[in-house]
Amino acid sequence: PVLLAELRRRAGRLALSGVLADAREFELGRRFALCLVPMQTIQLLTGASGRAGFLRCARAHLERGGLLAAAISEQLETYEVLDGSPAPVPDICERDGVLYSSLPTAVRAEPGGYALARRRETVSPGGSLSVQEDRIHLDRLTAAELEREAGSQGFHPVGRASVPATADYAGSTVVMLRA
Repeated sequence: PVLLAELRRRAGRLALSGVLADAREFELGRRFALCLVPMQTIQLLTGASGRAGFLRCARAHLERGGLLAAAISEQLETYEVLDGSPAPVPDICERDGVLYSSLPTAVRAEPGGYALARRRETVSPGGSLSVQEDRIHLDRLTAAELEREAGSQGFHPVGRASVPATADYAGSTVVMLRA
């Protein structure tokens, strides 16, 4: 709900709408020409069965000939921030007097994928500090695997684009699939 509210706020006069739904199981009642899947989102869907659910729903919502473009990280560089060692620069923002910080602390290889760890801090306007350790799992996934899985849901691969890594970005492969 918070993300959708922010989308509405930023949209201004643009005719944008958002929906809160499980990406593996949704029905929107309309079709689209384009479906964009942001960086690593498809790798958060808990394996091939989760991706199949998403691909099935996305295919049902794309017009004939519509395009799905999904950005994936085929390979991540592992690291761990140890006490006293240099750390990546945290993402920091301030909203309504509250300071938010998210510091990546590790990327570890684990069975079937990667564990991404972050230290999230919030400082209230009154100065109280809240700290949480956050961990997510990203499925290991190659472009070829995604193309094969998508083929079983009625998609046809139409190309790939590479987004190079930078000091702040892991880099990705954008897999393009035609409905």
